[in-house]
Amino acid sequence: LLSRGLGDVYKRQRLRAGMGLYANNRPAKIWPQLAPASPLKPEIVAQGIDFIIVRELIGGVYFGQHQTHTLENGEKQAVDTMPYAEHEIERIGRIGFETAMKRRKKLTCVDKANVLDTSRLWRAVMHRLAEEYPEVEYSEMFVDNCAMQICKNPAQFDVIVTENMFGDILSDEASEITGSIGMVPSSSLGATTCGLYEPIHGSAPDIAGQDVVNPIACILSAAMMLRYSFGMAAEADAIESAVNAVLDAGLRTADMMDILCIVFVRGKKPGEELVKMAGGTVVDRIAVLAEGGAADRKDIKYLNVLPVFNADGSIK
Repeated sequence: LLSRGLGDVYKRQRLRAGMGLYANNRPAKIWPQLAPASPLKPEIVAQGIDFIIVRELIGGVYFGQHQTHTLENGEKQAVDTMPYAEHEIERIGRIGFETAMKRRKKLTCVDKANVLDTSRLWRAVMHRLAEEYPEVEYSEMFVDNCAMQICKNPAQFDVIVTENMFGDILSDEASEITGSIGMVPSSSLGATTCGLYEPIHGSAPDIAGQDVVNPIACILSAAMMLRYSFGMAAEADAIESAVNAVLDAGLRTADMMDILCIVFVRGKKPGEELVKMAGGTVVDRIAVLAEGGAADRKDIKYLNVLPVFNADGSIK
């Protein structure tokens, strides 16, 4: 759908805007098997990392005016605007509150209200919405402080709601503390269940053709699609369970290697091997569900034994 190159970001923006996908949901959750791969101190990781960033997706500075002009003295000046209307803030804010209601009932609005008028408008709208959700513990935090707190004490967060650019930056940071950006899926939704599901790392043209990509974020994006667009929770659980089995087996790509891992996928096409093994486990578990069985049936082996390597390093 999207060709590689510098135009990728612009194409994705047009696609999201054209589909009316204003809410981007990016979970940040540590998989226990990848805890040693997190750059955070073990005592911080041990407190837990499990929050979601609800990012406004089709407004703000990315969709504002972008101008570069020459001043009278010959110097160039660039100007980017960050427009937000009340209805744009309200619809994403409401999703933030509704998401918090389904989780631990904590919502943090991240902004820069000490500087930006748009952030002050965000706060005004969020205060109105907060009155409709008295069960939710609502708080506000400046974006620079939030960037620090995600590294210092991520366990304090449940749901973060924020504008487009702040959400873009913070969600990338959050992905790294979980062990790898290659593990994080995302969903982009609007007023309907028609959405766009993709890894948060995008098309990653810098590693195209090298067969080193981690496919798990893409696989987990499919699980999100089943859960949120099709209401197929059991099938989504099966996919996530299969991913868990792959990690239990010690299968790793280079981006999530750590000293405790058992197997490093190597050979000419490591990414392809991981896709095959993870995909096979997913298919097996979905098949069990289709037959009316439990997704964690013990009589089916899900990568419980280590892969056997050929002499050239490929997996048999």
